Amino acid sequence: MSTNELRSPTCPMAPPASSPRLPWPALLALSTAGFVTLMTEALPAGVLPAMSTDLGVSQTGAGQSVTLYAVGSIVAAIPLTAATAGWPRKRLLLLAVGGFAAANTVTAVSGNYPLTMAARFTAGLVAGLLWALLAGYARSIVAPEQRGRAMAVAMSGSTVALSVGVPAGTALAGAAGWRVAFGLMSMIALALVGWIAVSVPAVPGRDEHDRPPLRRVLRIPGVAAVLGVTAAFVLAHNLLYTYVAALLEPLNLEGRTDTVLLVLGLSSLVSILATGALIDRHLRTLALAACGLLAFAGTVLATALLTSASWPVYGAATVWGFGFGGAATLLQTAVADAAGTAADLAQSLLVTCWNLGIAAAAFAGGLLLDHTGPNSLPWSALALLALALTVTATARHHGFPTRR
Repeated sequence: MSTNELRSPTCPMAPPASSPRLPWPALLALSTAGFVTLMTEALPAGVLPAMSTDLGVSQTGAGQSVTLYAVGSIVAAIPLTAATAGWPRKRLLLLAVGGFAAANTVTAVSGNYPLTMAARFTAGLVAGLLWALLAGYARSIVAPEQRGRAMAVAMSGSTVALSVGVPAGTALAGAAGWRVAFGLMSMIALALVGWIAVSVPAVPGRDEHDRPPLRRVLRIPGVAAVLGVTAAFVLAHNLLYTYVAALLEPLNLEGRTDTVLLVLGLSSLVSILATGALIDRHLRTLALAACGLLAFAGTVLATALLTSASWPVYGAATVWGFGFGGAATLLQTAVADAAGTAADLAQSLLVTCWNLGIAAAAFAGGLLLDHTGPNSLPWSALALLALALTVTATARHHGFPTRR
């Protein structure tokens, strides 16, 4: 198979271009799968004290439930996506969502620390596969000119989870116990299995000749550029997001972390709506804007720390959300457009880059915080965003083309 064939935007399961309506029930089911994935990932962060007490470990020990989830995603995304490329997509989607139901059920009822950690690692394995699956599935059930909007809908569940779901889940855990929160996630996943079975159309797996080796996917023009932007952007975002409480402490806003994150989450919702409306015509402009907006927010935070002024923080959080909310959809659309029929493997590479960015930010941010203080975090993020902005701007022929 030639590189041109790999980059072909033709999707064998796409309906005719005359199809005017988005398949909303199917896309919302995919969006809910994204919601379940991100909720499963992030919920432990809000319940660590109670979780650690019940499991008889320190909060650091309980925090490894997040680490193992991320490790599972990093380990699984590429090999599992490659190994299951020929499987019918609907069957794989049902298995993945069912895996979340099982893993969250074990987490909810287990009083054994190793068993709980095994369940969290398993959930991460499923997540790595599901994230790589969602984007390609959404694109395959709509007309070519609707793919950007379809992906925006499918990926909106993760933004809703970030802005509304995680705070609500944390509040539920505080009122009824952390096990109830995980049990509810299991029930949602089980209900979603039925929803998918009824409303999501079947999509076949790839033929063997449509499954290129990974090294050939990386050589497709534009793929490496999108992956590089993803790594830099996610690392910059998470340097700020992971340590947002430490950033706010010198400004005497440590008690307002939840409010700042709520502002960020709500503006992220606005961002995903705007992205869905504009992405099919203006992907390059939106990608440049995302990098620029996040850089502007980082500059405001850096200035606030230098001047000890707390009032600009909420404006920075608003701009931050505008830049970040649609980023996952933009980057996944860009890499899928570049990769063509190799989109699933390219998505698995992007998922791996995304999770590596999260893990690297936690490690590097901790070192920066310990050795140079919180003021260094926004400046480090700005350096990374300058790189992301430069690569996005120069990838005008492939990756983030002027004309799609």
